[in-house]
Amino acid sequence: MVDEVFRHPRLAPLYDTLDPDRSDLDAYVRVAEEVGARRVLDIGCGTGVFALMLADRGAEVVGIDPAQASIEVARAKPGAERVRWIHGDGTTLPPLQADLVTMTANVAQHIAEPRAWAGTLRGAYEALRPGGHLVFETRDPAGRAWEEWNRDATREVTDIPGVGAVESWVDLIEVDGPLVTFRGTYVFAADGQALTSESTLRFRERQEVEADLAACGYLLTDVRDAPDRPGREFVFLARRPTA
Repeated sequence: MVDEVFRHPRLAPLYDTLDPDRSDLDAYVRVAEEVGARRVLDIGCGTGVFALMLADRGAEVVGIDPAQASIEVARAKPGAERVRWIHGDGTTLPPLQADLVTMTANVAQHIAEPRAWAGTLRGAYEALRPGGHLVFETRDPAGRAWEEWNRDATREVTDIPGVGAVESWVDLIEVDGPLVTFRGTYVFAADGQALTSESTLRFRERQEVEADLAACGYLLTDVRDAPDRPGREFVFLARRPTA
């Protein structure tokens, strides 16, 4: 089930404006440069920000996302013709022989169901060439990030050109073991419409992710800190063996 914030035709076009700071992507650009990636698959590409960053640098990029509305936003952006956009998920990938597969931001945590997560890791593995790399991030559960997900801490009003003022906030709904559910609310001043989007993220321990990668045949090459959120994220870098 895709969250409303990504698939609703009125919410998806607002995503970039409501979350404008994408300094988190700088670390992924550096990884692409580090491994010499010329062919990249971006799983959960959303509105295409990262895919287009790589295309601007001359990479051959495929972006895949299960939210059609987000894909349409990506396709409408300048330079979008340089990216191959696919409506789908990490379990339905074509053979690509990619140098690098990425899952930026919250993508890995949004794949909360264990079978879907295992299927995504296997799909990414098959999409990589031998020796190709997978990189993704996930929040460290010890940081208890969900404790900051409340209306007082997240409420803001954003003036969006052509749309008007949009008030938004997040409410924590439930913490059930590793699963954290929260609800985003978006109120449009122009007509008073209020839309909500409920999301569930899985907070995986480092050892759990390492075991999941090993079970799918990956070699773990590094676990890094996220430079924009030090001490709060694990950034996993793994490789498909050459033999």
